[in-house]
Amino acid sequence: MKIRVVDFETTGMVGKDEPVGIVEAGWTDVLLGGSMPHITRPSFLMVNPGIPVMPEARAAHHLTDDEIAGGVSPEDAHAFLYTGMELGDVFAAHHAKFDRALFSGDPFPWICTMVCAKHLWPDMPSYGNQALRYRLGIDKGFVWPELAMPPHRAGPDTYVTAHILGRMLSTTPAARLVELTTTPVLLKTVPFGKYEGQLWSDMDRGYLEWVVDPKREFKQEVVDTANHWLRRLSQYRDPFA
Repeated sequence: MKIRVVDFETTGMVGKDEPVGIVEAGWTDVLLGGSMPHITRPSFLMVNPGIPVMPEARAAHHLTDDEIAGGVSPEDAHAFLYTGMELGDVFAAHHAKFDRALFSGDPFPWICTMVCAKHLWPDMPSYGNQALRYRLGIDKGFVWPELAMPPHRAGPDTYVTAHILGRMLSTTPAARLVELTTTPVLLKTVPFGKYEGQLWSDMDRGYLEWVVDPKREFKQEVVDTANHWLRRLSQYRDPFA
């Protein structure tokens, strides 16, 4: 079995008004079956999306329109990512919601290492790819440390993510990581406002209902956490009702 970690550099941000295309596709395989996962060398492809790179995106990955002009088509890049994938294999990405907007990976399941990290290590101060890299000290496991640089390039980022995934696999089976990827993340403390830093379990019904009001447009994990505690209050009788 293998888990193929993928990453994309793009022309802009997914979800904005302008169209977004892939300018670089990277992947690193995590091979399972032995006593320890085996992490392969990262690979990457330049991709010509047929649309220009926005300056804000270029500020992150520094790829120019001229550099990607000779790249493969997005369709060919997708085909490369499927090469060698077999029944039982899995795709992974550090921010799978973003990457799946560019490449569905169907019919294979996905692991999101950022979501899984929030479940497995709830006290981390940050869940960015590079932040976890240094918090976990995974550089010690790099066979090719030079291939982990520079950040914000598709190949190196998949190499870092593959090692974060490897650390997860040391305690948690791949099948469980697939499950955690679609399991709502429950926060311990309120991350904003006058209650910042206080336990969600201490919040009253009025505040929780205020948070879940769709007009507030909070992040999904905030809404999921508030809904969780609303259900608990209903189940065990709300002392503030």
